[in-house]
Amino acid sequence: MSLAGFLAAPPSIKLTLRLLLFVMEKHLGMQRERSSSRLGGHIDVELNDAGRQQAVRVAERLSKEPKISYVYSSDLKRAFETAQIIAARCGNLEVLTDPHLRERHLGDMQGLVYQEASKIRPIAYKAFLSNRTDVDIPGGGESLDKLYDRCTSALQRIGDKHKGERVVVVTHGGVIRSRYERARPKARKVDKILNTSVNVFRLFDGDKWRIQVWGDVTHLDQTGFLKSGFGGDRTSG
Repeated sequence: MSLAGFLAAPPSIKLTLRLLLFVMEKHLGMQRERSSSRLGGHIDVELNDAGRQQAVRVAERLSKEPKISYVYSSDLKRAFETAQIIAARCGNLEVLTDPHLRERHLGDMQGLVYQEASKIRPIAYKAFLSNRTDVDIPGGGESLDKLYDRCTSALQRIGDKHKGERVVVVTHGGVIRSRYERARPKARKVDKILNTSVNVFRLFDGDKWRIQVWGDVTHLDQTGFLKSGFGGDRTSG
C-alpha cells in the first residue's frame, strides 16, 4: 500500500488499540563539509540550501496527506529546521523538540572525517565499528544499547500521549535504524538510511512496532535532488 493510501484508509483499518502513526523523517542535507563523510553525532550544524529545498519538497508532500496532529523533532538544528518547514506547510503547527531524539553521541569520533578517523582516534574508531551493542565510544559517546533505550523511551512517551493520531517525528539515521531493528528484530541489519526518506511506523498494543512504509523518497522524483537524497549510510551519524 502507498503512503497516501495508508494514511487515507478508514479508521477501522488504521486504528488498533493504542495505535500511533509515526511518519519518521530523517533530517536533510547539512553544511557542505558533510559531503566528505564527516561524522556529526551531537555536533549542531545547520542545513545548507539544498537541504532546505529538499525540506520544502517533503513538506509539500506531507501537506497533501490527511491531517497531521503534531510535529516532533530532535533539538539539533539540522532536524529542527527541517521540522519547522514541515510544520509550517502542515497547518502552522508548533514544533515540539526533544533532546532524546538526537542522533547517537559519537564521542571522540564527532567532527572527524570517517576515512581519517582510524588514524586519528583508533580506540574510538574500533568502538564505533564494534559488533557488540554495549560498547561505549570513548569521549562520552553512546553504545548502541544506550541509543536504543533513549530513543525507545522518547518515542514510547510520544505514543502514549498521542494515541490514534498522526505524528511526524524529524530525527536522525541512528534513531530510525533502531526503530527498524525494534520492528524487525530478525531482519537483516540496515546500513543506509536515505536522507529525506519518509518512514512510517505503527505503534500498537502498547509497545509493538510495525513498519508500513520504508525509505520512501518519491517526493524527490524529477526535482533534481533524488541522487543527493541517497546519503546517510551507517557512517553518517
